[in-house]
Amino acid sequence: MNSSHSLILAGALAAMTADAEAKRREQRPNILFIMCDDMGYGDLGCYGQRYIQTPHIDRMAQEGMRFTQAYAGAPVSAPSRASLMTGQHTGHTRVRGNREYWPQSGTVMYGDNADYAVVGQEPYDANHLILPELFKGKGYRTGMFGKWAGGYEGSESTPDKRGVDEFYGYVCQFQAHLYYPNFLNEYVRERGDTAVGRVVLEQNIRHKMFGSDYRNRAQYSADLIHQRALDWIGRQDVGQPFFGVLTYTLPHAELAQPEDSLLEQYKRKFFADKTWGGQEASRYNPVTHTHAQFAAMVARLDKYVGEVLEKLKEKGLDGNTLVIFTSDNGPHEEGGADPAFFGRDGKLRGLKRQCYEGGIRVPFIARWQGKIQAGAVNDHVLAFYDVMPTFAELIGVKDFPKAYLNRKVEGDCFDGLSFRKTLLGLPGQQAHDFLYWEFSETNQIAVRRGDWKLIVERGVPRLYNLDTDIHEDHDVAAQHPDIVKRMTDIIRAEHRPSDYYRITLPR
Repeated sequence: MNSSHSLILAGALAAMTADAEAKRREQRPNILFIMCDDMGYGDLGCYGQRYIQTPHIDRMAQEGMRFTQAYAGAPVSAPSRASLMTGQHTGHTRVRGNREYWPQSGTVMYGDNADYAVVGQEPYDANHLILPELFKGKGYRTGMFGKWAGGYEGSESTPDKRGVDEFYGYVCQFQAHLYYPNFLNEYVRERGDTAVGRVVLEQNIRHKMFGSDYRNRAQYSADLIHQRALDWIGRQDVGQPFFGVLTYTLPHAELAQPEDSLLEQYKRKFFADKTWGGQEASRYNPVTHTHAQFAAMVARLDKYVGEVLEKLKEKGLDGNTLVIFTSDNGPHEEGGADPAFFGRDGKLRGLKRQCYEGGIRVPFIARWQGKIQAGAVNDHVLAFYDVMPTFAELIGVKDFPKAYLNRKVEGDCFDGLSFRKTLLGLPGQQAHDFLYWEFSETNQIAVRRGDWKLIVERGVPRLYNLDTDIHEDHDVAAQHPDIVKRMTDIIRAEHRPSDYYRITLPR
């Protein structure tokens, strides 16, 4: 064979290889994980909400699968997100509560506003894999927009160090108490950023952080974050798979948003409304029309989700993109919120910070056109730590979790089970023997095993049968000591002591 023929053959083979690689990449799904903040199980129309219109998320449920027994990783933000990111339950994760690093950091000035020099929470363990690193290692573009809550500024666990190509939002969840903050955080690997930095919101810092002048701030963080997320999605293409995490802060307190037609609609609906006086230390400003504010925040979030789905369609990406929508924990009553008015717990007992069902059972909707059965309602029991193994299987990771365990870390583990078969309607779905939660700030531990649910409060175990007592009203521990023993044995086996997050084990 002469040299010209060899070159032609080599070129043809290279083209075939490139074409095969492009097809392989195209077949791997894009994934968008949308997680809102403090939305209760009953806050959406498709989960029974009567007062608030959520047509876009309801349509997402009609076009996909709605889960009825999905659980957050914890009853409060940081550890719930840690469970999602690490694939571990809160007896194993490093982050088990809202441990803050801003109080001792000193202050800096933004106009006349004193803010903290360092902000953020307890870092994720740098020696344990987290979700963006899994995707980055498989050649995905990665973006995160919203709340990080997995490390303080300058720590070993900030988005730039943990596999995120582009980040815009809040490194610190305490900063996210303000919807019109002094600054947001940003990192863009493509432009050569070396670390997460601060973007000062110049229009906001002209006005005070607390009091009547606060309402003159004009740069609304939820809109800014959403627009950056849409921009990032708009820069993706069919040939390169992507993984996006949209951790919207809505509808968390404070109750604040633009005075636009969306808010006016609910002000007219809830004419006889409540007011709330504010709490400066927590960065919750006073608010009027608390019911209207909350309802409009949920409706605004719904509008965002609709625009995300429309952007995927516009880019020709919706057919190969799995979109999941959920909440980080149950409903809150901070900043003037009134969960009882909206029936936000979906007739479940408990709120945010509690391991009863209302604090940890969350809406969970998955949409993937052509792959997930439209309009399906599924009672598969899952928790946030199941997301990592599910995604690993979907993107073609063959050796998870074995190859991703850090053998230099004693006891490194992943606690989740893939629910890929449930998503795709395939037989043989493996079920958990139990689910586990612990939360030191309210000194609660919970175990679910089948329909049995054990709650341990300050060392005292209480047993409920969710099949007959979904509201967890009737403690039947005395009638079933054998079940209590089996479930307390699980607690002793699963709990690993933590210096920062101490818990009272069952007596």
